[in-house]
Amino acid sequence: MDRSRLEAFSDGVFAVAITLLALDLTVEGPGHGPLLDQLYDKWPAFLAYLISFFMIGIVWVNHHALVRSITKADRLLLFLNLVLLLFVVLIPFATATEADYFPANDPDGQLAMVLYAGVFLGMSIGFGAIFEWTLHGQRVSQPLPPERHWPARARFVGGGLVYVVAILIALVNDVASFVLIAAVAVYYILERTPSSAGPDGSAGDQPVV
Repeated sequence: MDRSRLEAFSDGVFAVAITLLALDLTVEGPGHGPLLDQLYDKWPAFLAYLISFFMIGIVWVNHHALVRSITKADRLLLFLNLVLLLFVVLIPFATATEADYFPANDPDGQLAMVLYAGVFLGMSIGFGAIFEWTLHGQRVSQPLPPERHWPARARFVGGGLVYVVAILIALVNDVASFVLIAAVAVYYILERTPSSAGPDGSAGDQPVV
């Protein structure tokens, strides 16, 4: 399959997921107190929306940087991409659930945060699997040299370990877990994607933003 079909389908899923995030941004309307108070009561939803919006955006940018280096898509890549998209479309649900229970820091709030971090962990695993696929065979236009594989893996999927830590922290403190997830978002906004080798054989990083 030509990679353009994979990228077009993925772009559509990313667009739908990032749009669905806004559906939770509602207020009760007239007759339910001052609008300012209603907006203030929804601050967890706005905060969760902001983090999730940038998370989806970061994954979309990285996905574009990675896929454009692929020369041809095979059946395995298509299914790995579906795994990634499976978790991407769960982000709006996890975001709305987290916003409803944040920052209660009770068992329900902690479970909501575990769900939120767990979806990001699944997304990280799916994305890491696609990146691992690119490291084998002649699947990209400029393959990374073998000695660069492990450093690239560490940079590319390191966030997955942070999500595991966030899940464990969420079992005790959902606010601390959310702060950690937000820090990961900031990191990946600044981080660069090791998608292919450069002309000199070094890692050809693509900008994340």
